Amino acid sequence: MHIVILHNRDHDLLEEDPGREAREDVMRVASALSEALTRGDTRAEPLAVEGDQLDFVDALRRMQPDLVINLCESLAADSRGEMVIPCLLDMLGIPYTGSPALSLGLALHKPKAKELLRARGVSTPPFAVVERLEDAWTVDLPYPLIVKPAREDASVGVDFDSVVHDRASLARIAEEVLRTFEQPALVEQFIPGREIYVPLLGNAPRRALPLTEIHFGKTFENRPNIVSYKAKWEADSPECRDSPSGLCVLGDEALEARLVRTAMDAFTALDCLDYGRVDLRVSPEGVPYVIDINPNCDLHPSAGFAKAAAAAGMDYPTLAARLVEIALERTHGNPSHRKKGPGTARRADQPNRNVLTGRSAVRHRAGGSRAHAE
Repeated sequence: MHIVILHNRDHDLLEEDPGREAREDVMRVASALSEALTRGDTRAEPLAVEGDQLDFVDALRRMQPDLVINLCESLAADSRGEMVIPCLLDMLGIPYTGSPALSLGLALHKPKAKELLRARGVSTPPFAVVERLEDAWTVDLPYPLIVKPAREDASVGVDFDSVVHDRASLARIAEEVLRTFEQPALVEQFIPGREIYVPLLGNAPRRALPLTEIHFGKTFENRPNIVSYKAKWEADSPECRDSPSGLCVLGDEALEARLVRTAMDAFTALDCLDYGRVDLRVSPEGVPYVIDINPNCDLHPSAGFAKAAAAAGMDYPTLAARLVEIALERTHGNPSHRKKGPGTARRADQPNRNVLTGRSAVRHRAGGSRAHAE
């Protein structure tokens, strides 16, 4: 079996990139998965998406892999380009792991995701969107509030100052988000309590892996207990050292069932597939609130998803193989040992339907490549 591990390589594209560490981490995940999957008659090779170039499309057309493991979380250092990759893979007719474009786009567009959750009756903190600075003065939510970019992931743009207790602070942080990220600010009611993650694996049936929890230490005394960007990506920072994740011990079966059900409902609301993680804040009253849906979560061996899988009895190579099986079973309706040849689901290219053929002309009319999508 031939597997291509598609990943973004755009962490050095921008001079000032507030998400550089998160983008760079994807390459380490690709290397780990390649090592875990390459054995026997299976060959798994990484393929980078460089900046805003689409050269990888021609490479994939030549390679015709059995499966693409889609790790791309941005395009041209812009997280909003994440949903472009599944669209291209769909047009190429190549099976891939993880959620489709619409799900990835909805998960990244946090206000739209929250609207869907509310419509489905899934609990999520009350929120408002600040599109212009003057909107900050009309937000009508009880303090404390947390302010973050509306269309980023990986805790980009989140630090201790993101939790605000008065309108002046709200306006100041919202202005920083508007200026730095050139996108709206999401303002949510801050839910005090435990931060618990529910890793999900599979489709029919879908299962929850053992729950994990963030354990906040001394650095967080008299400070908001939140997982900031530093806590996630700057290994030498006090925030990172003092907020390890570990298995969650609830001691309450009813509460655990409530958390898993909430996560499952959130995942289903966005039509997510294969694997992912739902982040919850649990109030002191035991009410779970969805604060994030991550359908393209970190798959590094040392990250929380792999740790949860290990607690369920799956070592890293087993987890990697299971991700492949799940995607191929969903695509083909049969086990992952399917070989190329007669009867495969892939169809021949049809030039008259290939919208990628004339992409150079389209890009020229659009004004050429650029570092930032507007």
